[in-house]
Formats: sequence, C-alpha cells, structure tokens
Amino acid sequence: MQVVVIIGVIALIIVGAIMGHAAAKKRREQMLAMAARLGLHLDPGKDRDLARRFEFLDKLRQGSNRYAFNILTGRYQDHDVTVFDYHYETHSSDSKGHTETHHHYFSVFLLRLPASFPELTIGPEGFFSKIAQAIGYDDIDFESHEFSRTFCVRSKDKKFAYDVCNAKMIEYLLAHRDLTIEMERDALAVSFSHRLKPEQIEPNLQRLIQVRSLLPEYLFARS
Repeated sequence: MQVVVIIGVIALIIVGAIMGHAAAKKRREQMLAMAARLGLHLDPGKDRDLARRFEFLDKLRQGSNRYAFNILTGRYQDHDVTVFDYHYETHSSDSKGHTETHHHYFSVFLLRLPASFPELTIGPEGFFSKIAQAIGYDDIDFESHEFSRTFCVRSKDKKFAYDVCNAKMIEYLLAHRDLTIEMERDALAVSFSHRLKPEQIEPNLQRLIQVRSLLPEYLFARS
C-alpha cells in the first residue's frame, strides 16, 4: 500500500511539472505575440542583473534569489519602458527545524524618467506602511481623508510627495486602488502583488503612462 502511495505522489509531481512547463510555454508565446504587436522586444530568460540595477526600489529588494524574466523592453507612446515578471524567495522554519522555501512572483511596469528624483512610495496600507514604520518614516497625510486611509505615502521630501500626489493624481489613484507606485532616481515603477495575465499587460502599460502624465511638468524643469 505504501509503495502505491509513493508511486501516486511521484506521478502527481510529474504531471504537475508537465502542466507547469506547458503553462509557462503558453505564457511566453502569448507575450511574444503581444510584444510583436506593441513593437517591444521580449527576453524570456532569467535576468539577475536587472534585479540588481533596480534594487533601490523596495518591491525589488525583498527576499533572496531575485531575478526578472519574461522581460519586455522598448519605446511605448514615446517612453522607454520595461515590463517583467519578478521572482524572489523567502524561507520559514517549523518547530522541528525543517526549512521551507516560498517562491513569490509578481509583475512590474517600469518607465525611465528624464530626471532624477528622491524616493517616493505610494501603496495600499500594509506593505509600505510596515516598511515605513521599520525605518522610522511617517505616513504622509493629505487633505483627502479617503486617500490617506486608502494609501500609505512616504518620502523624506514631503513637498515632493505633495507635488506628485496632486488633486488629479489622488483622483486617479482612488479610481485605481490596486496600483502600487514607486519613484526613485530616474525610475517610475508600478507593481502588483501577483503575475498579470498577458492580456492585462497593455491596459496596465496605459495606466503607467497615465500616472506619468499626471506628474507636474515643473518637477522636470527644476530637476
């Protein structure tokens, strides 16, 4: 009986691996077709250098074994953009000392800015608020109580935060509450808590461009 169970478990593992490989292949094929339609380049391989180059972004600094893959790059609506799937690992131990590895995946949309800026994060209460408390940052409050309740905004430069979170930006973010935004140096990034489906990439590229359009132009004039 025990042998049958072991064989069954092995069979399930093999079937799972085959299905996972097929799903990954289908995703790459869908993204390749989308890249061709949008005029972008797709690199499906693992890229650890990209993770290192942008590790100043909080979302890309978590865990270990960090790498980007399924990377889309190019010009989109006159902006240099990079879109990619992202992986990192965390580990936990049980009372018996057994260590378990947890794999985390999510999608990132990144736009290169023509100027350099201080760090600013805008995200749902939770992830960024915990980071802010850990390093002594206060959550910046705004006149819109709904916005302050919904989002955690942090930056050493409060004036910059107020400039970015202007009335139009606040209105837009309250209508798109799933967005997590980071700005630092010449990077504007929008990220999610999971991997998006290929058909969700173009609409979210458009949302990234919309966020960029709501940044006041005087910020670039003074930088």
